[in-house]
Amino acid sequence: MEDTKKSVTLSFGVTFIALLLAVVVGFNPEFSWPVLIAILLTLTASCLFRKRYTDGALVLCRILVGLLFVFSSFMKGVDPLGTQYKMYDYFIAYGIEGMGDMALPLAVFMILAEFLVGACLIVNVLPRLAVLGASLLMLFFTITTFFDAMFDLVPDCGCFGTAIKMSNWQTFFKNLIIDSVLIPLIFNNKSLKNKEFGFVKQIVAAVVLAALFLGFEIYNIRHLPVIDFMEWKVGNDMSPKENTASADIYLTYKNKITGETKEYLSPNYPWNDSVWMSEWEFVSQRVDGDQNTFGFSILDAYGDDYTHVLFDSDNLLVLVAPYINEFDAKDYVNCERIVDLARANGLDYIWITSENSKFIDSLYRHYDVLDEVYYGDELELKTMVRSCPGLMLMKNGVVVDKWSKIDFPSEKRVLKLVSE
Repeated sequence: MEDTKKSVTLSFGVTFIALLLAVVVGFNPEFSWPVLIAILLTLTASCLFRKRYTDGALVLCRILVGLLFVFSSFMKGVDPLGTQYKMYDYFIAYGIEGMGDMALPLAVFMILAEFLVGACLIVNVLPRLAVLGASLLMLFFTITTFFDAMFDLVPDCGCFGTAIKMSNWQTFFKNLIIDSVLIPLIFNNKSLKNKEFGFVKQIVAAVVLAALFLGFEIYNIRHLPVIDFMEWKVGNDMSPKENTASADIYLTYKNKITGETKEYLSPNYPWNDSVWMSEWEFVSQRVDGDQNTFGFSILDAYGDDYTHVLFDSDNLLVLVAPYINEFDAKDYVNCERIVDLARANGLDYIWITSENSKFIDSLYRHYDVLDEVYYGDELELKTMVRSCPGLMLMKNGVVVDKWSKIDFPSEKRVLKLVSE
């Protein structure tokens, strides 16, 4: 009896300390030796007392790990494209950007695996396989985030999508804490059983869970995230506040032949030199310091700042197209319909792209577009609309609605929103 009480105290005590440390890490984004030592001691305790965990403590650990996996996968599952972009950042950091085409399939698979492991742990379906899956995922996550924390390879791992931002040290510490809760499950794996349902029924349940969540991911890819955690979500007023001083805008261009990059203070670059423009392509832009409270700018072909057009119109249709190489024939048809709609009803409209002049040439071939095309930062365009092309309706800087390329609105819908 006394030994049982000690086991209960030890197992629940170590788990409680792990939860307490998770709270501490949540409020401390910087590296901390005391926090690291406390986490390592908790990890050591979970290893030493792994066989002292009671059935109740194991159930608690199973549910805690499962809830975390489900929460993390849901935050990423509402926006798989965001995870794709983050995965591509990792490919660049590790020098394997050639795998860029695999970023989306890998992102979808990883999110699905994380959800399935978590859901199975919560409902106790195939618990042994779920613990094995959690162990493999946490081994990968822990090693990856350790290198992130040490070398700052990627500024934010995206472990909770765009919903919750964590520093690299926070993420690594968080993973160590999860490991401390997972260790007892690993060493007591044989005792984890589902006595109510047979193996076949559990397989069926797992397949159903996977199919439902995969459908959820696909929906969010084809349309827009069902929950938008980004700045440009519907209802947000994106107009700059108070400080409206003009900003210094720097443009980066890359030589198409040598790969050399140069940064210019806009508009002090040879935009009117046709030879130079044919040899150099636009890469990115940045706004200097705190001069622009908005923090984002759109530029015309000459490098002049036209960000104000986003906020000056009572009704503005914004066609967002980061990459022309993602366009197909149907995309051009849909965009042409929006352009015709805007012109027929006297609505303002603009195009924003991060592409080089080839994109503009393509627009010239398909539409009578001249002054409506602007350049923006690729990352910002991706946060505007998770679609290429995508569409936004703005009223004096307020995002009224957004649509993916397969959901472009009818004329009736646009006019209804405009009249409200």
